[in-house]
Amino acid sequence: MNYYYITGTSRGIGKAIAENLLENPSNRVIGLSRQRSIDHPNYRHSFLDLTDPSTIAEFKFELHANAKKIYLINNAGVLGFIKPVGSLDAATIIKNFTVNLIAPAVLTNAFIECYDSRDAEKVILNISSGAGKTPIDGWAVYCASKSGLDMFSRVVDAEQKIRETKPQENIHRGFHVFSIAPGVVNTGMQDEIRSAQKEDFSRLEDFIGYKVNNELSEPEFVSKKYINILSNINNIKNVLSSIKDFE
Repeated sequence: MNYYYITGTSRGIGKAIAENLLENPSNRVIGLSRQRSIDHPNYRHSFLDLTDPSTIAEFKFELHANAKKIYLINNAGVLGFIKPVGSLDAATIIKNFTVNLIAPAVLTNAFIECYDSRDAEKVILNISSGAGKTPIDGWAVYCASKSGLDMFSRVVDAEQKIRETKPQENIHRGFHVFSIAPGVVNTGMQDEIRSAQKEDFSRLEDFIGYKVNNELSEPEFVSKKYINILSNINNIKNVLSSIKDFE
């Protein structure tokens, strides 16, 4: 049996990945978010507020004795208000860093602690963003949090590789961690971007053009790409990548 914990399954990429995984009767999906929008016999929902650090810290992963694969997919992410630094709301800054970076870090820590001795394929997939590599005006918190997620992924990967050199620790099988960007996807976040004010966001017309020119990928397409990429993790050469790298 394969178990997939996915944050942000109520809509967008997270929901599409969950629904595609559920097409395989060997898969069990556990959704982690404030709202439930999937009804399937092999789907279970854990109502988790990813903006609340104390709630995140209390979450416990379950032991799965019959697991062949155990995955954590940190998908949930928020953009927040598109405004330059100096015009941001403090509460929004804190909330966005919590969802985009603190939640994945805390869940990853708990995931590794729980399944460290499990002999299964153990994978952590962080849904990254090109914004973590390129500064975009009005997106300071989103860019910084996604950049942080990339570096966090690299450090976890480095730690796992170091541990592999120490057989005395009796590691059954290490963890694989990847941070893979989806590209520009037709989700609610794009609606938020197109609603920004021109004076707060110099690239507004570019993002309006993505929609007008049908340059946005659909969540269903992107989710299948992710699943295909993860179907053979040995083909993934780098911790950081984009789904475009596998075309």
